[in-house]
Amino acid sequence: MRTTIATQDGTIDGYLAVPQVEVSGQGPWPGVVVVHDITGVSDDIRAITDRFATAGYLAVAPNLFARGGFVRCVRGVFRELVAGSGRTHDDLDAARRHIADRSDCTGRVGVVGFCMGGGFALLAATRAFDASAPYYGELPADLSVLDGACPVVASFGRRDPAPAMKGAAGRLTHALREYAVPHDVKEYPEAGHSFANRFAPGPLNALLRVPGIAYHHESSEDAWRRVLAFFATHLR
Repeated sequence: MRTTIATQDGTIDGYLAVPQVEVSGQGPWPGVVVVHDITGVSDDIRAITDRFATAGYLAVAPNLFARGGFVRCVRGVFRELVAGSGRTHDDLDAARRHIADRSDCTGRVGVVGFCMGGGFALLAATRAFDASAPYYGELPADLSVLDGACPVVASFGRRDPAPAMKGAAGRLTHALREYAVPHDVKEYPEAGHSFANRFAPGPLNALLRVPGIAYHHESSEDAWRRVLAFFATHLR
């Protein structure tokens, strides 16, 4: 369902999915903030948000492109990802509070993100979330920012064509070990970028024409199992 999230700078819209009592039992439930990729709050992101609700989590996907035209929003959001601060990070904090303050939430909230959203999810591990699940997100230039981060479960594809992703799983594992952050980092040998995202086919979806960017079912399902097990440990 559509929801409105109060932020420090007005309101943004988002997509909210609530567990069904018949499936997940009576709440309260832990929460999950789902951070979208460059395609925005797409059908794929809504399906992922619904899947977390089916697994027993209050889940919300905030629209990080809510404040203007697509191109302007994308540029601004990516600048703030590189900077490690800014309105987008504040919007994710607001989404966390939006879930945590509900009477049907336990107050424990995780964050999961894909591609661009994976980068934000990793940085959000230092911003009051209780667990973070970045998927193929670019690592911060200075990994010392992860000192004191919440537990992290991260997923990468070895066939990812992005130069920044080469060796990312190993670098992240080394940093999380150095800072004694509980973690589960895995690189999937048969997967590329966006292996957990189902992009809708169509003439305007250029992502489907880029080599190394494709859904990979086996890797995606294994990552789902790892993320849900990790969240069960750290959020429940």
